[in-house]
Amino acid sequence: MTEKPIAELSFEEAMSALEGVVTQLERGDVALEQSIALYERGAALKAHCAAKLKDAEEKVELIRAQEGRAVAATPVEGL
Repeated sequence: MTEKPIAELSFEEAMSALEGVVTQLERGDVALEQSIALYERGAALKAHCAAKLKDAEEKVELIRAQEGRAVAATPVEGL
């Protein structure tokens, strides 16, 4: 079974995959080349999650602006 492309993952799927990558790297029982590949995938997953959150924040701000309650969104910590 092949992995779903990162661009097709929902936020929840990407976060779960990122948690799996972090767990594998923290265990420290993977070869150097696999560690590098995992790190690269983790970085791509993090970027995907950050983009999904940014999109969600922008949608919320648009809704709030339409209601006359626009308030700047606070970025989510850790991403």
